[in-house]
This record gives sequence, C-alpha cells and structure tokens, in this order.
Amino acid sequence: MRSEIVALRDIYRGWMGLLMATLRTPSGDVERHIMLNREAVCVLPYDPERRTAIVVSMLRAPVAYAGEPDMLEAIAGSLDGADPADCARREALEEGGVRLGMLEPVARAWTMPSNSTERLAFYLAPYRPADRIGDGGGIADEHENITVHELPLEALWRLVDTCELRDGKLLLLLQALRIRRPDLFA
Repeated sequence: MRSEIVALRDIYRGWMGLLMATLRTPSGDVERHIMLNREAVCVLPYDPERRTAIVVSMLRAPVAYAGEPDMLEAIAGSLDGADPADCARREALEEGGVRLGMLEPVARAWTMPSNSTERLAFYLAPYRPADRIGDGGGIADEHENITVHELPLEALWRLVDTCELRDGKLLLLLQALRIRRPDLFA
C-alpha cells in the first residue's frame, strides 16, 4: 500500500496558508500539517574579476524570535506566477541594485519537504561593476528594509568554514560556485 492524502482541512489562510492533511499509510492514518508557501527563487550575483558577491540582510521575524541578529542571505523572492529566471533578475535589481544578464541554474529544490510546499529555483549570476545600476534595498511598499552587502568571496567562504553562515540558500549557492569556479576562491 502506498501512502496517500485522504482528507484536507483548512486551518489558516493569510500571507501563507496552513492545512491539516490526513494521510493513509501502511501503518494507519496520521495527520500532518502542510504550510502553503509560494514557489520562490534565489540568486547569488558574483563578480568573477573582483571576486565579490552581492548578498543582503534584513529583519526576519523567525530569526528575531529565536533571539538571533539579522543574517547575510542570498537575494530571493516569490515567483508569483513569473518565470523563475525573470524573477531572479527582478529580485536582483529590486533587492541588490544589480542588473543581471546570464543566469547559471544550480537546482530546483524543496526547502522543507516535511511540512512546506515551498520550492526554490537556485541561480548563480556573474555581474560587472557597470551592472550596479541601483541602490537596491527592496520595494518600499513591501517594508523589507534590505541592506545590500558586496563582499569578497573569500570572506563569505570563511563564514562557511567557521559555521557562521546561517542562510541555507546562500550556503548552497556558495558551495555550487566553489565547485564550478574554484579559481574564484584560490
């Protein structure tokens, strides 16, 4: 017998949704929560000549709730029906102030398959100083209050080595970049 969903019940609908699913499994029926999160994209713009990358930081309610300070993150945003590559370019301009051309797909992965519908499309994207055409910071109406950081790849990798990098999106993208372009970290 294969497990299957036999019933769904709405618990909450708002910025995200929450469902209760009843699953029929070989060992009996069980209930599991499902968070309804939108599909999203994340991108790490990197300058291969200067060996830098653009990352962001902002207030995140769950991180603040855990008593931790803001963290460095990869640029990210919800697809809202857009093509993932177009969304990555839009978010890079809105959040990081950088215009992106070529995108290097890395993965499309579930972020928390145990309880969330969120899937992320991951991209790397080279840029040049001339591509920094805005301030970034996000859209004022969205109250993101984003701080843009252009940091050396070496400094970001030190955060990986010391287990201080706390954003899983950024960790995955830095590892992909290091595998694909080890010369940028030498």
